[in-house]
Order: sequence, then C-alpha cells, then structure tokens
Amino acid sequence: MALTWKLVIDSTDAPALADFWAAALEYEVEDPGALIERLLAAGHLGEEAVIEHRGRRIFRGYAAIRHPEDPFDEVSGIGHGRRLLFQDVPEKKSGKNRLHIDVHSGPGGLDKLVTRLEELGATRVREIDKGPAGHWWLMRDPEGNEFCAT
Repeated sequence: MALTWKLVIDSTDAPALADFWAAALEYEVEDPGALIERLLAAGHLGEEAVIEHRGRRIFRGYAAIRHPEDPFDEVSGIGHGRRLLFQDVPEKKSGKNRLHIDVHSGPGGLDKLVTRLEELGATRVREIDKGPAGHWWLMRDPEGNEFCAT
C-alpha cells in the first residue's frame, strides 16, 4: 500500500509563506479555526498557541495549504491529499535547497507564469536553457527558497 505524505517547508513566517504558495499554486490555505476552537474550549490548547492571520485563528508558527480538489477533514481543515505545511524555525535559510518545487506553466505560457509569480513576491534568479529540452526560470520565493518555473 502506498504511503501518504506532505511536504514540510521551514520558514520564518509560516502564514505569509503559505499565502504566497497558495496564490502561486492556486491552492487553498487550510483553515484550522474549528479545530482550534474545540481544543481551546476543552482546555487542550492555550491561547498562547494561537494567533490571528487574515481574520482566521491559526496555530502559532504553522500554516498549510492544500489542493482545492483533494479531500479534507471538515473539522480540522487538514487536507488528505496534495499538501504543503510551513513551520517556523528559529534559524534563517543558510544554503541551497536540496529539494525544490517545480511550477508548471498553464495557459498563457512561461512568461505569463513568471510575471504572475513576481507579482506575488517571487524573484527571478536566472533563465536555464536546455536547447531542445526547453527552458525554465530558477526563482526564489519571498523567503529565498529556490523553485523552478517551467
């Protein structure tokens, strides 16, 4: 039986990075508000573990996004399919990513995708030309994580 997984990305501002990637991938930011309220009411969670971001209560230091067509738990808001979890860590990024996301262009092509990603806060690093195999852009998200726009 195949295992399920999620990609966890270290960050310094999990909610802001989740917002960027949700917009970049056209995913949905998970809303754990109902779960948080249940945990607070039952005394299983203290107010110090919660912050407000864009009018929603979320867990301090964490934010996740999910594919809009994948199933999710209605109580917790947690996706059961394609999912990215962002978690705050105390140290800043210090080297090259060993794992990265490739964002594939859709209608309008690569130029339109790269422009949209820049408008969301990404930066171009360099264009990579592989001749007949095509070209793509190496980019960085708002926290400096490398990814490719193809």
